[in-house]
Amino acid sequence: MNRPLVLRRLCGVCLSIALSGAVASAASAVERPARIVSLNMCTDELVLRLADPERIASVTWLSQDPRNANMAGAARLIPANHGLAEEVLGFHPDLVVAGAYTTRATVSLLGRVGVGVREFGVPRNLAEMKAQITEMADVLGEPARGQALLAGIERRLQALAARRVERPLRAIVLRPSGFTVGRGSLVDEILTRAGLVNIAAELGVESYGQIALETVALGGAEILILNETPDGPPSLAHEILHHPVIDRLGDRLKLVALPSRLWTCAGPSVLDAIELLVRAVEEKP
Repeated sequence: MNRPLVLRRLCGVCLSIALSGAVASAASAVERPARIVSLNMCTDELVLRLADPERIASVTWLSQDPRNANMAGAARLIPANHGLAEEVLGFHPDLVVAGAYTTRATVSLLGRVGVGVREFGVPRNLAEMKAQITEMADVLGEPARGQALLAGIERRLQALAARRVERPLRAIVLRPSGFTVGRGSLVDEILTRAGLVNIAAELGVESYGQIALETVALGGAEILILNETPDGPPSLAHEILHHPVIDRLGDRLKLVALPSRLWTCAGPSVLDAIELLVRAVEEKP
């Protein structure tokens, strides 16, 4: 066999392998999303915390309102969307993230035209919240930032646990339209972490449910947590939070106004909710 010919063929094979590797590396680099569109306020928050602003093409308009969102300042620097498919396509995204229960028509339509959407559910406890942060960080190509965020959360949880009182206080949450929060919910764990006993859970409320104002008044609560939206527009749903009975309850139990944005989404801001409740427990006579 012609030795020079064999060598040339071997060199050609090696070059092909090298080029294939380079193409694969380039493909991997492209797979790190550079035009991210988020269709849900809660996915907005995680994207804003984990990705550089120049990689975020759009977040929802809800995240630009500081009454509802924890990252409104950062969100206002990024184009907003209203969850419409035509808006999303106009941003030419290479990654779309959405909530599992919102913008369903848009997610379906995007799938039909070949735009993949990564959907995220609603965490029911802190363990699921941490897992979701890890998942989002991996999807965004930012695993190190995800780990750093989780480490900060763990440090705060440990510090808050050290402040927990010996005797848990009895508490109940009152939300607009008379809703409360029971077992199997992230808010239930937030109360427990703050050193509180959730009366709604004792009454058998699962996840979210309505509760009578009489039950709130006679349930033996030491702390009543009012789920407020500061500076929000007046609404019939919020009237129950300002009922005269609530004002009179303030004479015998501690009323705590907790901004809804702190625990609407499962993210680092739930630690602020725990902190607020821990302080309320510490200040209770």
